[in-house]
Amino acid sequence: MTRPTAPRLLAIALASALAFSQTATAQQFEPFVVEDIRIDGLQRIAAGTVFSYLPVERGETIDRNRSSEAIRALFRTGFFNDVRLERQGGILVVVVDERPAINTITLVGNKDVKTEDLMGGLREIGLAEGETFDRLNLERVTGELTRQYNNRGKYNVSIQPRVQPLDRNRVDITIDITEGKAARIRHINIVGNETFEEKELRRNWESNTTNWLSWYRRDDQYSREKLGGDLEKLDAHYLDRGHIDFNIESTQVAISPDKADMYITTNIVEGEVYTISSIELTGDTVLPHDEVRTMIIPREGQVFSRRLLEATSDNIVSVLSNIGHAFAEVTPIPELNREEKTVDLRLFVEPGPRVQVRRIVFEGNTRTADEVLRREMRQFESAWYSQAAIDRSKVRLQRLGYFERSTWRTPRCRARRTRSTWSSRSRSASRASSPSAWATPSTPA
Repeated sequence: MTRPTAPRLLAIALASALAFSQTATAQQFEPFVVEDIRIDGLQRIAAGTVFSYLPVERGETIDRNRSSEAIRALFRTGFFNDVRLERQGGILVVVVDERPAINTITLVGNKDVKTEDLMGGLREIGLAEGETFDRLNLERVTGELTRQYNNRGKYNVSIQPRVQPLDRNRVDITIDITEGKAARIRHINIVGNETFEEKELRRNWESNTTNWLSWYRRDDQYSREKLGGDLEKLDAHYLDRGHIDFNIESTQVAISPDKADMYITTNIVEGEVYTISSIELTGDTVLPHDEVRTMIIPREGQVFSRRLLEATSDNIVSVLSNIGHAFAEVTPIPELNREEKTVDLRLFVEPGPRVQVRRIVFEGNTRTADEVLRREMRQFESAWYSQAAIDRSKVRLQRLGYFERSTWRTPRCRARRTRSTWSSRSRSASRASSPSAWATPSTPA
């Protein structure tokens, strides 16, 4: 096939420009008063929807600027591929070309990732059944699904979307997925550890290099989520052993040219070990000060441990919640002395108001009467809130054997009392796949 010469290319460009100029000038008209407005080309969208977005009304004078503004306003809706304005006497004719609606979205070939998870990512970018279809979204679909698979270590994934036109301006979208194999972790290297062996640091990691049990554990398959969790474990390991200045400076993840092998390198700074010089209890402890101090686990002179500090906060909150302080908080405030490598700890206790349980509402019990559940409760209405009573009630409800799981939540009420809501999922309802019947709690006083 011969290539077009430069003069021929110039002629084609001039012809295209002339055609575009004629099309553009065909939509230009002298200013006139709009006596009526007609919409042509609608198939699914109601005319009232178009009129609600059209910034031109009867009796107004439309000119070139107003027509451009109207076209931009209709394009911004995302409903149309093309919009033109024409004049027929005193009638403004809006000619539109609707974008099709998405009838169904079908995923084919996904095994490692659930369809629900992939569909959730597609909905975030505006691709869902019933929505207006935009072909530009197909590129975003490929990028979004590729991102989700890359997060699971599958870098050889192939995404091929297909669009099938239907009647009534609809389309079916089929996305063919070839997942490929997950990249294997061939090497993990921690740089900067002097106090602890790398084997000890990686003892509880979910990510591991290929070993003889990898076929079962699949711990050698790279996953960004798993690696993030492992780095949090690394951070906790050092903070629980006094290394307050510990820092993960960088983490490099390299992939082989064939996208089959991963190499992970983490650079860390251990820092010095800090000891506890003093522990001060501040705030409103409600209970006697000496009694609350007995709940403090770390002692002065010990090596700092974030795990023990969090356990101390949980102990104090648990005791306060058993006497009605449902929203108690304990905030540790460390003050570092970097020269002496010590830390002063202040535990600020904020008990919050003491609350009573205003009402207990059960949700999700489609077959079991409320009376059956209430007789198992050890937390009662109009009684002081008690975390221990709620925990005991949850155990008793679970022992009934009627529910797959039971959870609770405690929303605040304006009158400084609380309403506990129990949610349970019945086994029979789950087997029948019937929707849960949610009780509607009354408005708090």
